[in-house]
Amino acid sequence: MSRLRRSMLFLPGSNAAMLSTAFVYQPDSIMFDLEDAVSLREKDSARLLVFHTLQLPIYKEFGIETIVRINSLKTEFGLKDLEAAIWGGADAIRLPKTDSAQEIHELEVHMARIEKASGREVGSTKIVAAIESALGVVNALSIAQSSPRLMGIAMAAFDYLVDMQTQRGDGSELFYARCAVLHAARVAGIDAFDAVFSDVDDEEGFLKEVELIKHLGYNGKSLINPRQILPLHNAYSPTQAEVDYAQQVIAAAEEGEKKGLGVISLNGKMIDNPIINSARRVISRYEASGVRQ
Repeated sequence: MSRLRRSMLFLPGSNAAMLSTAFVYQPDSIMFDLEDAVSLREKDSARLLVFHTLQLPIYKEFGIETIVRINSLKTEFGLKDLEAAIWGGADAIRLPKTDSAQEIHELEVHMARIEKASGREVGSTKIVAAIESALGVVNALSIAQSSPRLMGIAMAAFDYLVDMQTQRGDGSELFYARCAVLHAARVAGIDAFDAVFSDVDDEEGFLKEVELIKHLGYNGKSLINPRQILPLHNAYSPTQAEVDYAQQVIAAAEEGEKKGLGVISLNGKMIDNPIINSARRVISRYEASGVRQ
Protein backbone atom coordinates (compact mmCIF):
# COMPACT_ATOMS: atom_id res chain seq x y z
CA MET A 1 0.00 0.00 0.00
CA SER A 2 1.21 3.52 -0.79
CA ARG A 3 1.41 6.02 2.05
CA LEU A 4 -1.59 8.11 3.06
CA ARG A 5 -1.62 11.57 1.53
CA ARG A 6 -4.90 13.04 2.75
CA SER A 7 -3.45 16.40 3.77
CA MET A 8 -0.74 18.48 2.09
CA LEU A 9 -0.17 21.59 4.23
CA PHE A 10 1.29 24.66 2.51
CA LEU A 11 3.87 26.55 4.59
CA PRO A 12 5.41 29.86 3.46
CA GLY A 13 9.12 29.27 3.06
CA SER A 14 9.84 32.65 4.60
CA ASN A 15 8.04 31.95 7.91
CA ALA A 16 10.73 30.55 10.21
CA ALA A 17 8.35 30.00 13.14
CA MET A 18 5.93 27.90 11.11
CA LEU A 19 8.70 25.92 9.45
CA SER A 20 10.13 24.79 12.77
CA THR A 21 6.86 23.92 14.51
CA ALA A 22 4.36 22.72 11.87
CA PHE A 23 5.08 19.06 12.60
CA VAL A 24 2.86 19.33 15.71
CA TYR A 25 -0.22 19.49 13.46
CA GLN A 26 0.73 16.12 11.95
CA PRO A 27 -0.37 16.52 8.34
CA ASP A 28 0.48 13.64 6.04
CA SER A 29 2.67 15.92 3.92
CA ILE A 30 4.13 19.38 4.44
CA MET A 31 4.82 21.54 1.42
CA PHE A 32 7.42 24.23 1.90
CA ASP A 33 6.38 26.94 -0.53
CA LEU A 34 9.09 28.98 -2.25
CA GLU A 35 6.81 30.27 -4.99
CA ASP A 36 3.63 32.32 -4.51
CA ALA A 37 3.86 32.56 -0.71
CA VAL A 38 7.27 34.26 -0.83
CA SER A 39 7.89 37.84 -2.00
CA LEU A 40 10.66 38.59 -4.46
CA ARG A 41 12.85 40.22 -1.84
CA GLU A 42 12.60 37.14 0.40
CA LYS A 43 13.31 34.44 -2.19
CA ASP A 44 16.94 33.88 -1.20
CA SER A 45 16.40 33.94 2.57
CA ALA A 46 13.35 31.65 2.29
CA ARG A 47 15.35 29.15 0.24
CA LEU A 48 18.03 29.05 2.94
CA LEU A 49 15.41 28.60 5.68
CA VAL A 50 13.80 25.71 3.86
CA PHE A 51 17.17 24.08 3.20
CA HIS A 52 17.98 24.01 6.92
CA THR A 53 14.44 23.03 7.94
CA LEU A 54 14.52 19.99 5.66
CA GLN A 55 17.46 18.65 7.64
CA LEU A 56 15.59 18.68 10.95
CA PRO A 57 15.05 15.03 11.99
CA ILE A 58 11.66 15.79 13.57
CA TYR A 59 9.69 15.54 10.31
CA LYS A 60 11.00 12.06 9.60
CA GLU A 61 10.40 11.06 13.23
CA PHE A 62 6.73 12.03 12.82
CA GLY A 63 6.53 10.28 9.46
CA ILE A 64 5.66 13.50 7.65
CA GLU A 65 6.49 13.67 3.95
CA THR A 66 8.43 16.81 2.97
CA ILE A 67 7.67 18.51 -0.35
CA VAL A 68 9.10 21.75 -1.75
CA ARG A 69 7.19 23.89 -4.22
CA ILE A 70 9.91 25.49 -6.28
CA ASN A 71 9.56 28.48 -8.56
CA SER A 72 9.22 27.80 -12.25
CA LEU A 73 12.43 26.72 -13.96
CA LYS A 74 11.77 29.59 -16.36
CA THR A 75 12.55 32.05 -13.54
CA GLU A 76 15.93 32.90 -12.05
CA PHE A 77 14.91 31.18 -8.82
CA GLY A 78 13.78 27.75 -10.03
CA LEU A 79 17.11 25.93 -10.32
CA LYS A 80 18.39 27.46 -7.07
CA ASP A 81 15.25 26.22 -5.32
CA LEU A 82 15.70 22.76 -6.80
CA GLU A 83 19.33 22.58 -5.66
CA ALA A 84 18.41 23.58 -2.10
CA ALA A 85 15.48 21.16 -1.93
CA ILE A 86 17.43 18.11 -3.10
CA TRP A 87 20.59 18.87 -1.14
CA GLY A 88 18.37 19.50 1.88
CA GLY A 89 16.78 16.08 1.57
CA ALA A 90 13.22 16.84 0.41
CA ASP A 91 11.09 13.80 -0.36
CA ALA A 92 9.46 15.43 -3.37
CA ILE A 93 9.38 18.53 -5.58
CA ARG A 94 6.12 20.23 -6.52
CA LEU A 95 6.42 21.79 -9.98
CA PRO A 96 4.01 24.72 -10.33
CA LYS A 97 2.04 25.56 -13.46
CA THR A 98 2.81 22.30 -15.26
CA ASP A 99 1.44 22.51 -18.79
CA SER A 100 3.20 19.64 -20.55
CA ALA A 101 5.13 16.42 -20.13
CA GLN A 102 8.18 18.16 -21.59
CA GLU A 103 8.41 20.34 -18.47
CA ILE A 104 8.60 17.21 -16.33
CA HIS A 105 11.34 15.78 -18.57
CA GLU A 106 13.33 19.01 -18.23
CA LEU A 107 12.93 18.88 -14.44
CA GLU A 108 14.07 15.24 -14.38
CA VAL A 109 17.36 16.06 -16.09
CA HIS A 110 18.22 18.68 -13.48
CA MET A 111 17.10 16.45 -10.62
CA ALA A 112 19.30 13.55 -11.72
CA ARG A 113 22.31 15.85 -11.99
CA ILE A 114 21.75 17.31 -8.52
CA GLU A 115 21.10 13.90 -6.95
CA LYS A 116 24.40 12.60 -8.31
CA ALA A 117 26.25 15.66 -7.01
CA SER A 118 24.64 15.43 -3.57
CA GLY A 119 25.15 11.70 -3.17
CA ARG A 120 21.45 10.87 -3.24
CA GLU A 121 20.19 7.87 -5.18
CA VAL A 122 19.15 8.97 -8.66
CA GLY A 123 15.38 8.82 -8.88
CA SER A 124 14.81 8.93 -5.11
CA THR A 125 13.30 12.43 -5.16
CA LYS A 126 9.69 12.31 -6.32
CA ILE A 127 7.61 14.87 -8.24
CA VAL A 128 4.15 16.35 -7.80
CA ALA A 129 2.88 18.11 -10.92
CA ALA A 130 0.53 21.01 -10.25
CA ILE A 131 -2.10 21.61 -12.93
CA GLU A 132 -3.02 25.29 -13.04
CA SER A 133 -4.26 26.03 -16.57
CA ALA A 134 -6.63 24.85 -19.26
CA LEU A 135 -3.63 23.54 -21.23
CA GLY A 136 -2.44 21.60 -18.19
CA VAL A 137 -5.87 20.01 -17.76
CA VAL A 138 -5.98 18.98 -21.44
CA ASN A 139 -2.47 17.49 -21.10
CA ALA A 140 -3.09 15.92 -17.66
CA LEU A 141 -2.77 12.32 -18.86
CA SER A 142 0.54 12.79 -20.68
CA ILE A 143 1.86 14.73 -17.67
CA ALA A 144 0.77 12.00 -15.24
CA GLN A 145 2.49 9.33 -17.35
CA SER A 146 5.63 11.34 -18.06
CA SER A 147 7.99 9.99 -15.39
CA PRO A 148 8.42 7.21 -12.81
CA ARG A 149 9.25 10.02 -10.38
CA LEU A 150 5.64 11.25 -10.51
CA MET A 151 3.96 10.26 -7.24
CA GLY A 152 1.03 12.63 -7.64
CA ILE A 153 -0.76 15.22 -9.73
CA ALA A 154 -2.44 18.19 -8.07
CA MET A 155 -5.34 20.42 -9.07
CA ALA A 156 -4.72 24.11 -8.37
CA ALA A 157 -7.79 26.29 -8.72
CA PHE A 158 -6.91 30.00 -8.71
CA ASP A 159 -4.81 30.32 -11.88
CA TYR A 160 -6.94 27.72 -13.64
CA LEU A 161 -10.13 29.71 -13.02
CA VAL A 162 -8.45 32.92 -14.17
CA ASP A 163 -7.41 31.09 -17.33
CA MET A 164 -11.00 29.89 -17.79
CA GLN A 165 -12.32 33.45 -17.26
CA THR A 166 -14.47 32.50 -14.29
CA GLN A 167 -14.29 32.29 -10.51
CA ARG A 168 -15.11 30.04 -7.55
CA GLY A 169 -18.80 29.21 -7.24
CA ASP A 170 -20.80 26.10 -6.45
CA GLY A 171 -18.06 23.74 -7.66
CA SER A 172 -19.39 23.19 -11.16
CA GLU A 173 -16.67 25.50 -12.51
CA LEU A 174 -14.03 22.95 -11.39
CA PHE A 175 -15.89 19.72 -12.09
CA TYR A 176 -14.42 18.92 -15.50
CA ALA A 177 -10.87 19.78 -14.42
CA ARG A 178 -11.17 17.72 -11.26
CA CYS A 179 -12.39 14.72 -13.21
CA ALA A 180 -9.69 15.08 -15.88
CA VAL A 181 -6.89 15.32 -13.31
CA LEU A 182 -8.29 12.43 -11.27
CA HIS A 183 -8.69 10.16 -14.30
CA ALA A 184 -5.13 10.95 -15.41
CA ALA A 185 -3.83 10.02 -11.98
CA ARG A 186 -5.73 6.74 -11.88
CA VAL A 187 -4.56 5.71 -15.38
CA ALA A 188 -0.97 6.47 -14.34
CA GLY A 189 -1.34 4.74 -10.97
CA ILE A 190 -0.41 7.82 -8.93
CA ASP A 191 -2.14 9.96 -6.29
CA ALA A 192 -4.49 12.88 -6.98
CA PHE A 193 -4.69 16.00 -4.80
CA ASP A 194 -7.50 18.52 -4.82
CA ALA A 195 -7.15 22.30 -4.76
CA VAL A 196 -6.94 24.57 -1.72
CA PHE A 197 -10.16 25.79 -0.09
CA SER A 198 -9.08 29.31 0.76
CA ASP A 199 -11.87 30.53 3.10
CA VAL A 200 -10.55 29.09 6.36
CA ASP A 201 -13.53 30.48 8.32
CA ASP A 202 -16.09 28.61 6.21
CA GLU A 203 -15.86 25.16 7.81
CA GLU A 204 -19.21 24.07 6.40
CA GLY A 205 -18.13 24.93 2.86
CA PHE A 206 -14.78 23.22 3.41
CA LEU A 207 -16.37 19.99 4.64
CA LYS A 208 -18.86 20.02 1.77
CA GLU A 209 -15.98 20.26 -0.71
CA VAL A 210 -14.05 17.53 1.10
CA GLU A 211 -17.03 15.19 0.85
CA LEU A 212 -17.23 15.91 -2.87
CA ILE A 213 -13.59 15.22 -3.64
CA LYS A 214 -13.53 12.15 -1.41
CA HIS A 215 -16.60 10.83 -3.23
CA LEU A 216 -14.94 11.50 -6.60
CA GLY A 217 -11.93 9.48 -5.48
CA TYR A 218 -9.21 12.01 -4.64
CA ASN A 219 -6.48 10.82 -2.28
CA GLY A 220 -6.41 14.13 -0.45
CA LYS A 221 -6.33 17.89 -0.55
CA SER A 222 -3.90 20.78 -0.41
CA LEU A 223 -4.44 22.95 2.68
CA ILE A 224 -3.40 26.45 3.74
CA ASN A 225 -4.37 26.37 7.42
CA PRO A 226 -3.57 23.78 10.13
CA ARG A 227 -7.16 24.06 11.40
CA GLN A 228 -8.29 22.20 8.29
CA ILE A 229 -6.20 19.08 8.99
CA LEU A 230 -8.31 17.34 11.66
CA PRO A 231 -11.67 17.89 9.88
CA LEU A 232 -10.12 16.59 6.65
CA HIS A 233 -8.63 13.51 8.31
CA ASN A 234 -11.91 12.81 10.09
CA ALA A 235 -13.84 13.06 6.82
CA TYR A 236 -11.47 10.52 5.28
CA SER A 237 -11.76 8.18 8.27
CA PRO A 238 -13.96 5.11 7.77
CA THR A 239 -17.14 4.40 9.72
CA GLN A 240 -17.20 1.53 12.20
CA ALA A 241 -19.30 -0.51 9.77
CA GLU A 242 -16.70 0.01 7.03
CA VAL A 243 -13.90 -1.05 9.39
CA ASP A 244 -15.80 -4.17 10.47
CA TYR A 245 -16.43 -5.22 6.88
CA ALA A 246 -12.83 -4.50 5.84
CA GLN A 247 -11.53 -6.66 8.68
CA GLN A 248 -13.83 -9.50 7.59
CA VAL A 249 -12.60 -9.18 3.99
CA ILE A 250 -8.95 -9.27 4.99
CA ALA A 251 -9.52 -12.20 7.36
CA ALA A 252 -11.31 -14.13 4.59
CA ALA A 253 -8.51 -13.32 2.13
CA GLU A 254 -5.83 -14.49 4.55
CA GLU A 255 -7.74 -17.69 5.32
CA GLY A 256 -8.22 -18.36 1.61
CA GLU A 257 -4.53 -17.84 0.95
CA LYS A 258 -3.58 -20.27 3.72
CA LYS A 259 -5.86 -22.92 2.24
CA GLY A 260 -4.71 -22.23 -1.30
CA LEU A 261 -8.21 -21.38 -2.50
CA GLY A 262 -8.52 -20.01 -6.00
CA VAL A 263 -11.83 -18.33 -5.20
CA ILE A 264 -12.45 -16.52 -1.92
CA SER A 265 -15.94 -15.73 -0.70
CA LEU A 266 -17.50 -13.82 2.19
CA ASN A 267 -21.16 -14.20 3.07
CA GLY A 268 -21.73 -15.91 -0.26
CA LYS A 269 -20.06 -13.15 -2.31
CA MET A 270 -16.79 -13.49 -4.20
CA ILE A 271 -13.87 -11.45 -2.86
CA ASP A 272 -11.41 -10.34 -5.55
CA ASN A 273 -8.25 -8.20 -5.47
CA PRO A 274 -9.96 -4.80 -5.93
CA ILE A 275 -12.18 -5.52 -2.91
CA ILE A 276 -9.20 -6.70 -0.86
CA ASN A 277 -7.17 -3.62 -1.80
CA SER A 278 -10.11 -1.38 -0.93
CA ALA A 279 -10.36 -3.10 2.47
CA ARG A 280 -6.67 -2.50 3.09
CA ARG A 281 -7.10 1.20 2.32
CA VAL A 282 -9.94 1.36 4.84
CA ILE A 283 -7.78 -0.26 7.52
CA SER A 284 -4.89 2.06 6.67
CA ARG A 285 -7.10 5.11 7.20
CA TYR A 286 -8.53 3.59 10.38
CA GLU A 287 -5.06 2.98 11.82
CA ALA A 288 -4.06 6.55 10.98
CA SER A 289 -7.02 8.43 12.45
CA GLY A 290 -9.53 6.02 13.97
CA VAL A 291 -13.24 5.74 13.26
CA ARG A 292 -15.06 8.67 11.70
CA GLN A 293 -16.62 10.96 14.29
